[in-house]
Amino acid sequence: MPDKAEHQNTPPLTVYYDGACPKCIRDRATYQKLSGATDEQVCWFDITGQENRLSDLGIDPQKALSELHVRDADGRIVSELEAYILLMDKVPKLKPLAWLIGLPLIRPLLAKLYHWQVNHRLRARGLR
Repeated sequence: MPDKAEHQNTPPLTVYYDGACPKCIRDRATYQKLSGATDEQVCWFDITGQENRLSDLGIDPQKALSELHVRDADGRIVSELEAYILLMDKVPKLKPLAWLIGLPLIRPLLAKLYHWQVNHRLRARGLR
């Protein structure tokens, strides 16, 4: 278990994103603009070429390309829409959207749309 000083140096969230994806980079910039988040609050980890590190963390490198992954300060890793909800819930301006995404009727539809868009992006890059 990390000591208190070590835990204080850990950002509340680590976001594992595809730094080779222009849309992912834009989404990161938009989040940072809306949240005012600093590097102390959110650590942005570019997964490009980090297959071994991802595996060490228990994240399937292929899934990391097709699903956003976020680790909270307690070390819990969530993915896909749950990761977006966790991330957006930290920003007052995005809290209503996080709530909306989590609704039982909305979530499955958004999940399908999300996977379609990601698969389209990966096929365009020759990764599928």
